[in-house]
Amino acid sequence: MTIKRRKTKTINIGAVKVGLGHPVSIQSMTKTDTEDPQATLKQIKALEQAGCEIIRVAVKNTNSALALGKIRPRINIPLMADIHFNYRLALEAVARGVDGLRLNPGNIYRREEVRAIALACKKRKIPIRVGVNSGSLKIENCKLKSVKLEDLMVKAALNYIKMLESFDFYDIIVSLKASSILETVAAYKKFSKRCRYPLHLGITAAGLPEQGTVKSAIGIGALLLEGIGDTVRVSLAGDPLKEVKVAREILQALDLRSFGPKLIVCPTCGRCQTDVVKIAREVKKKLDCELSTVNYQLSPKVAIMGCEVNGPGEAAEADLGIACGKNYALLFKQGKIIKKIKKSQIADALLKLTLKDRR
Repeated sequence: MTIKRRKTKTINIGAVKVGLGHPVSIQSMTKTDTEDPQATLKQIKALEQAGCEIIRVAVKNTNSALALGKIRPRINIPLMADIHFNYRLALEAVARGVDGLRLNPGNIYRREEVRAIALACKKRKIPIRVGVNSGSLKIENCKLKSVKLEDLMVKAALNYIKMLESFDFYDIIVSLKASSILETVAAYKKFSKRCRYPLHLGITAAGLPEQGTVKSAIGIGALLLEGIGDTVRVSLAGDPLKEVKVAREILQALDLRSFGPKLIVCPTCGRCQTDVVKIAREVKKKLDCELSTVNYQLSPKVAIMGCEVNGPGEAAEADLGIACGKNYALLFKQGKIIKKIKKSQIADALLKLTLKDRR
């Protein structure tokens, strides 16, 4: 199965192209106070190294807007300014060289204010993300049983887009986020049938890492499987580095991006006579370390299996594989047994074969 992505416009966020024909990009948001440029820069650099491709920062006051001018020249990925309530902060962020804005239709909606922002962004050729969030909507009508939250979200996005377009502004990206997976997925599906602007995916306020990872994987994954989505942010409470790692895992699991080997690891049971988890961690550590230094484009499937039930079959179907016995393991490549090796040789043998094929 190949995912057929939804047709969209292409929008540039700095050097990153967002839309059909371009990779689904990974975003995160700093957790530092933007008024502290040094702390914010430190976190952005760590996120860059982890694989973040677009970074968003909160602009809560004039001092944080002014700090953007110190931050943008010192980072290597596009900078998005997250603006709420005060349209003048958006204008200041644009003047300080950001690569894009996120505006909330729930709290910046006066026509003259939106017009001023749109004209400033058009002059600098930077996009606006129409970031609809269920928590910021005027939801008096939600008390009516006939009105669904996802319909209100779609209506809010379409109305805001119509206003931006009336100012001859079309560099638009859209998000429709709720903490509910079902409402979020429903909103994106409905909107995707009405408009061809690129979509930024996420489940807002998804929770602590263990909870938020599951909710994000389900919600974002469900939409991506249907070809909906052009850029993603996994929203987790805590370390933003985990957001990037989870996003990468989601995209790689769907074969939308390639970040390294795909490990197929036996869950183990009472038949297993070897420490599969220990071996898998050793293999992953060595492959991740070594492959970061080579021109590595593809992601081979590497199977590490622990017994004779599914082991040989899974290992044979992968690009490379190991089926462990009590004292030895069978090494597979493209479905063929290459040789029998000692368990102590597994990680090095897989690494040697991978590097040989990928250099």
